[in-house]
Amino acid sequence: MEALRDDTFRRITDLMYSAIGLSFADSKKPLISSRLGPRIQRLGLGGYEDYLALISGDEDGGEFQVAVDLLTTNETYFFREPAHYDLLERELTRNKPQQLSVWSAASSFGDEAYSTAMLLSDLQQQGRIGSQWKILGTDISDRVLRSAIEAVYPEDRLRNVSPERLRRHCLRGDGASEGLAQISPKLRTHVSFGQLNLCQPIEDIGPFDVIFLRNVLIYFDAPTKRDVVDRVLTQLRPGGLFFIGTAEGRVACNTPLQALAPGAFRKTSA
Repeated sequence: MEALRDDTFRRITDLMYSAIGLSFADSKKPLISSRLGPRIQRLGLGGYEDYLALISGDEDGGEFQVAVDLLTTNETYFFREPAHYDLLERELTRNKPQQLSVWSAASSFGDEAYSTAMLLSDLQQQGRIGSQWKILGTDISDRVLRSAIEAVYPEDRLRNVSPERLRRHCLRGDGASEGLAQISPKLRTHVSFGQLNLCQPIEDIGPFDVIFLRNVLIYFDAPTKRDVVDRVLTQLRPGGLFFIGTAEGRVACNTPLQALAPGAFRKTSA
């Protein structure tokens, strides 16, 4: 198969930007080539031009969504950026909410949503929050959402989960295949998942007390980042907590925020 040409690369990135707001710098050409190349060969197509024609057409057979899945899947694992969970625990312990609604707005395979569920379940058991809590996970990728609903993970992804939490919240051994762990049915009753494009208008799915929007802003250019953040923050209650990836820097938006820690903010007004 021929190498990905510069003009084809730019047309693929233009399509992704116009359709769902994904922005890829020129330096991402090797990534796009390596992510799409095996798929093109599997489909028996002649090359990247043929694949572009397929995902650009109205009768793509769902292939555009497959391309999105391939280009947006990142490494993820449980309790990533643990300082955020420590801060959340302190805030909830101080306020002792009886009801709590959390949105994992770029939930990927569900690691973040279920990490949060483990924390909230433990806090409930300790009497530090009430029993009425729920978590919504959304993502643009249908494939990762299906995996999140199944809630089966390689044990390496759970490496930051304490042995006590693993015993309380995961099925291993007879309940899951060797080397895998499944989130317990009791914990999963608090978590739901749905597909959502952050670059499109968001239905009134809130309000939420906590929103995680971590490790997704890297895919957007500066104007799109601002629009996405402000759009997401319309769903956060005043006083609610907002988390982005610590490596994503200071969030640019029009919504008033108070910085609490790297990647952690409080919404200060409606």
